[in-house]
Amino acid sequence: MHYTALENNCLNKVKDICKLKGYSIKTIKSYNFTIKKFFRYLKNSELNLNHQSVKYYLLSLDLSTNSVRLEYAALRFLFREILKMPFTIEDIPLKKKKKTLPKVLSQHQIKQILESTKNLKHKLIIKLLYSSGIRLQELINLKKIDIDFDRNILTVRKGKGGKDRITIISESIKLDLLKYYSLTNFKTPYVFEGRKGKYSKKSVQLVLKKAGNKLGFNLTPHMLRHSFATHLLEQGTDIRYIQKLLGHSSLSTTQIYTKVSTNDLSKIKNPLDNLK
Repeated sequence: MHYTALENNCLNKVKDICKLKGYSIKTIKSYNFTIKKFFRYLKNSELNLNHQSVKYYLLSLDLSTNSVRLEYAALRFLFREILKMPFTIEDIPLKKKKKTLPKVLSQHQIKQILESTKNLKHKLIIKLLYSSGIRLQELINLKKIDIDFDRNILTVRKGKGGKDRITIISESIKLDLLKYYSLTNFKTPYVFEGRKGKYSKKSVQLVLKKAGNKLGFNLTPHMLRHSFATHLLEQGTDIRYIQKLLGHSSLSTTQIYTKVSTNDLSKIKNPLDNLK
């Protein structure tokens, strides 16, 4: 079967429907990448375009569970929205997500990281990620106008899922921010700038990597986000407020932090301590 014309037609339709549904550019690129790979697999294997070929394709992948799930989502979209040949999880099984606990730093570790980071801009990156719980892309997109110094709040514009939300910032971060503003010759509206406009993801990741290496571990933006949520929970903040601050659609997503909070564990007396 000749798939080239069909592939091009499908890719154009995927792009149009994703735009109409308001999907992010990242999602559209991901779907296109997977669909191109799938059609290349069909051409090389000479399989027919059906549910069975999707099974064979997914079985051929040597990827992590999360990556396979992303490929599955793209193909499910293709078959449901474009080819009008929908399939269910019963038709084509989907790998279950691995249930791993989020990596959380102690407040002492975060204090150590901040004390060892001398560069003001780098310190502010770490402070903002930890004190607001925002994601890496949300930090990159943050503009000076989004920070309300009077109310200690930060507005996230078009966060995950294209949603706006409000989160908190630390009272103590304001002086650092104002000092940073006074020392920076801004060429864009963004809080953090790079050589070509706003700061890049790689630059932030490198800042965190260097900060973490000083203390012997790999520091990531999500570790600071996880730590923000867990520490709020441990100080008694209602989990529904934490859900809103993080921008989670479902409370069940936020409840993962109850599994890493040590508040309840600290109340349990170890049986070894009862021995005399």
